[in-house]
This record gives sequence, C-alpha cells and structure tokens, in this order.
Amino acid sequence: MRSRVQTVLLLFVVLTVAAFAVPLLLFTASDRTQQLILARGADLDRFGSLMDQAATTGDFSVVAAEARRHTQLYGEPIVITDVGRAPVVQTGGMRASDPAVAGLVDAALRNQTTHPTHALHPWSHGHRMFAEPAGTGTRVTGAVVLRASVGAAAHDVGTRWAAVLAGTALVALACTVLARAATRWVVRPLRRLDHAVGRLAAGLPPGPARAQGPPELRQLAVGFHRMARSVTTALDQQRRLVADTSHQMRNPMAALRLRVDALHTHLPPAADRTYTGVTTELDRLETLLDDMLALAAAEHRAGELTAGTGEEARCDAEEVALTQHRLWEPVARRAGARLTTGAGTGPATAPVVAACSDHELAQITGILLDNAIKYAGQGAVITLRCAAEGPFAVVAVRDDGPGLSTGELALASTRFWRSSRHAGTSGTGLGLAIARQLLSGREGRLELRQVRPRGLEARALVPLSSGATERGAG
Repeated sequence: MRSRVQTVLLLFVVLTVAAFAVPLLLFTASDRTQQLILARGADLDRFGSLMDQAATTGDFSVVAAEARRHTQLYGEPIVITDVGRAPVVQTGGMRASDPAVAGLVDAALRNQTTHPTHALHPWSHGHRMFAEPAGTGTRVTGAVVLRASVGAAAHDVGTRWAAVLAGTALVALACTVLARAATRWVVRPLRRLDHAVGRLAAGLPPGPARAQGPPELRQLAVGFHRMARSVTTALDQQRRLVADTSHQMRNPMAALRLRVDALHTHLPPAADRTYTGVTTELDRLETLLDDMLALAAAEHRAGELTAGTGEEARCDAEEVALTQHRLWEPVARRAGARLTTGAGTGPATAPVVAACSDHELAQITGILLDNAIKYAGQGAVITLRCAAEGPFAVVAVRDDGPGLSTGELALASTRFWRSSRHAGTSGTGLGLAIARQLLSGREGRLELRQVRPRGLEARALVPLSSGATERGAG
C-alpha cells in the first residue's frame, strides 16, 4: 500500500512541477528570442536611417563605414542596397545576388519587414536573417539585410533553462521527501494494524497499541486493539479451559484406574465383563484427554507460526519417515497389516529437506500411519512414501483397505468425526484434525484421496526449506 500511495503522490508532484516548469522554460526561450529581435531590429533601424540620409545627400561613405564596423565588431554580415537593388555595401561575404538575400531585398523594397518567428532553444545553431526597408513613411529609399548569429542567444537560453531545471529538481526533491514522510506517517499505522490483524486471525494477542499517524487512524487502532484484546482473551480462556480440563482430569483418571484395578481381585468371575468394559472406557477417555491436549497445543503452535512468531526449522523428511516406519512396522504386524516403504523413500535418493521440525513431521507421520493401521483392516498393505513434489516435501501413506466415500473425505479431518463403519474401533477422531493444524502452521496442507480400485491415500504436504529449494532450482 505504501508504494501505491507514494506512486500516486509522486505522480502528482511530477505533473505539478511539469505544469510549472514547462511554461517557464517556454517563456525564457521566447523572452531571449524577443531580446535578440529587438536588438537586431534597433540595428536595422539605425542602418535604415543612415541609408535614407545617404540617399538624400548622395554620400554613402558613412553608412558603408558603419556597416563594416558592425561586421568587424559582431561578426554579422550586412547587405545594404538602394531602391534600384544596386548594392551600396556588402560585408562578411554576404552578397545581394544570393537567392535568399535577394528575396529579402525584394520584400524590404516592398516596405515589408522580415524578422524570425521561431523561438530559440539551447540546441539552436546557425543564424537568422533580418530585413527592413530604408526610408520614412511609405517612401522606400533602400533595403537593409542582416544575418545574425544565434550562438550567444542559444547559450543564454541554455543557461536560463539549466537554472530553471535545477530549481525544479530541488522543488521535486523536496516534494518527494515530504511525500515519503507523509506516506510513512499515514501508512505505518496501517501496516501495524495489518500485522495485528494477522496475529488476531492466528489466535494470538495483537501486541501493544501505538498511537501514531493521523487522528482517525489512531482512533481506529485504539478501537481495534480494544476489540482484539477482548477476542484474544476469550479465545485464550477457551483454549486454556480445554487444556487445563484435559490436564486436570489426568490425575483423577489415574486414581480411578488404580482403584478399579485394585477392585479387580475382589470381583467375582461374573463381573469380568463389566470390569473389561470399564477399563476399555477408561482407556478411551485417557486417549481422548491426550488428544485434546495435543490438539490444543497444535492450535497454539499453528497460531504462533502463522503470525510469524515461531522459529524457523528444517529436517530431513526421508529420515523422519524411515524412523517412523521402523517404529510403526511392529504395530502394523501385530494388527495383521504389512507396512512397506515406496519409491522415493530411502538413503539412495537426494535429501528432502522440509521446512518444519522433525518432531512435528514425526507426529504428523505417526497420525497418518496410526489411522491406516487402525482402519485398513487385517491383511492390508500400507505403503509409506516420502518425496519432493514441486515446492513441497510430501509424506504419503497409502493403504488398500475399504477407504472412504467422497462425502466422508470432506468430513474426515474435522474434529471428533468417525465413520459409522468404524464405530467399534478405538480412537477419538482428533488425529487428522491435529495433523491439519500442524501443517497449516507451516503453510502446508493435508490431502485425502481415494485409491482405485480400493483404499485411501493421506498426503501431508510441507513446504521445502528455502535452501533446499534453491539447490533444487540450481
């Protein structure tokens, strides 16, 4: 936004300065041109008067001497003729017989004055022709033609233009500095407000309010921070309620389990079924509390990363995937499934460096493997694969189990959702929600796909580390 506002202000400055400078440049050029015309016009009037006197007395020596003296002093040739077009004096190599001069003589003998009309510029060069009749009133006694050099006048125009442009540049520079200062004054509170909005969207406090900028923006910032504090306080209280409740219930749950286990020796055989049901529900409740704690931690972590307050991290995604394969392979074997690794996972391939910590990626991979082992069923083949795809490091878990329908895929990563076909399977329905939160904090995503003819593929996409991306591009 700052660059756009500055562009508009600078464009306005340029147009304003140009509207001031261009007419001034044109005026200085026209003014200097008019000075040249007036000066040479005065010289022509003087020679015309001398020629008129010479025509009356018949003595042309004075006018001839003055013409030669003018040419020696200013280097400007002069041609003076009588009424019959006969040359009286010719200086500087200019002749009355020259076509251009002859035309000007004819016009002057018709009592017409010829002066240049085009304004001079710094790049003007050469000369301009002037012509006037000699005589008084309508009586013409001769013609005077003068060829004036424009070098000095053009140099004067260039000097004046340089002064005008220098002044214009100083004004433009001062306006640019003022525009940048004004833009910074107006936009800086908006940038802080935008940063605060990002933190609020991530569920974090927006930071301290700073009263800067125009009064309207200061009032807006104060109002926003007041609202943000209320919202973040409510969100934080809700998050703490979930985390504290889950944490505080662990001790009563542990005590309850000890008492239930102590009662087992005193129960008759007929109560074994009830005892088993109680311990199963205790296991499920403990798993639920653990998952709720993990979800609360994942949401807080995702908020920190989204707001840019989390530290940068990187890990070898393939190494993490292989470690998780070794940990989960016995679990899959006990569940009657077979866990394998697919192409792209292993030391033979180039390292896949993901922009996340190894703990986060291990937790995500563990969730995907746990779901596949639980729901693929006995005899299923589960494939763990890790590879780089475009700007992402992808950890994919594929199975050939019953999979999910199209409608179920849209609900699978929501909290506490479980398919009706898996009602008897242990789990809380929070695993994929936790994985999705962790991935969103690292600007990644979770994808669930159907596998043909049957099965499900869960893909965790994490951005590649910037260093790995540059090496890959090279």
